[in-house]
Amino acid sequence: MSIGTSHNIYDKLGVKRIVNAASWRTIMGGSLMPPAVIEAMAQAAQSFVDVDDLNARAGETIARLTGAEAGLVTAGSAAGMLLEAAACMAGTDPAKVNRLPDTKGMKNEIIIHRAHRVTYDRSFRGAGATLVEIGNTHSTHEWELEDAITDNTAAVAYVFGPPPGGALPLPMVVEIAHSRDVPVVVDAAAMLPPPENLTRYLDMGADMVSFSGGKGILGPQSTGVLCGRADLIQAAVANGAPNQGVGRVAKVCKEEIVGLVTALEIFVDTDHDAKNAHWSNVSENLADKIDDIPGLTGKYIQAIPELDAFESATARVFVFRDHNYSGPSESEIEALLKDGDPPIYVFSADHSNGIALSPVCLVDGDDDIIVERLKEIMSNAS
Repeated sequence: MSIGTSHNIYDKLGVKRIVNAASWRTIMGGSLMPPAVIEAMAQAAQSFVDVDDLNARAGETIARLTGAEAGLVTAGSAAGMLLEAAACMAGTDPAKVNRLPDTKGMKNEIIIHRAHRVTYDRSFRGAGATLVEIGNTHSTHEWELEDAITDNTAAVAYVFGPPPGGALPLPMVVEIAHSRDVPVVVDAAAMLPPPENLTRYLDMGADMVSFSGGKGILGPQSTGVLCGRADLIQAAVANGAPNQGVGRVAKVCKEEIVGLVTALEIFVDTDHDAKNAHWSNVSENLADKIDDIPGLTGKYIQAIPELDAFESATARVFVFRDHNYSGPSESEIEALLKDGDPPIYVFSADHSNGIALSPVCLVDGDDDIIVERLKEIMSNAS
């Protein structure tokens, strides 16, 4: 389906459709769901069910596919983080569940690497937790984690996605935390693909892991996967919807629960090698075409999933201005792409002044649109 295909609902609303070269980002609508997911959601919309029962059955599927003791569909990975914190602080105690986010008298500290501080860690704080930082952006010592653990420690958080290098390895964190009977909770929102990560962090000893359901899994954008220890998942359920805990604000409807489970089943049954080969081919061809545009250099970036960093698991294209070029800056080129018709959304290249293009959300013909727009921008500037 190309960008020029008619989508009457967006036309009716007066909303422009975009070329998404910025990957599975919430601001661009996440991912495009497979037809089977959409059909499953449509079927789910035809009947009423007991949502507690549906959550339990969906959790069984998540447990089976992740190798966890239990699972839960959440309202995105950020909601999963909130429920991780709530589960570790309040458990299933109804009095504590009722009091959150007031955590007075509870173990309410969550230890986090300074290198892992991201916008989304406010989800831990949203449940009432106090974050205790260890290390700096470049390194962390074992003794810093050991010293930070006190009688008030509810959990140690570990965030995958930021550039690696400043945090202790997850297995080491697990070993230290578990020696003090402290659980380790992981945010791995954007770490699928590769599919191995669905089980990998649990295999490393993490007690709970939160994934986005609307990125690489290709499920409903407002869903997520929470998996881990049965007692902690039970506590997450007690603190979330349809119950009246602090997670009630992150309600998931029956259609989204069914859609997420369907998408997850498809994800684990996907030929990811073929998918990666396609993305690499698109990226390589796109880089070659951009490299032929006067004033620009296109650089193909291979996938390096072992980095455990955001976007590293899929191929990309970095675009730079030539050194002797005096036209629009990279940021101005990015703005011109976004202001065109159709708007083209990109993102900043890692630690550079370039722009980056991801192939994972491009549909047929989008790569040609990007190349022609860049040619137009560079031609008008010359």
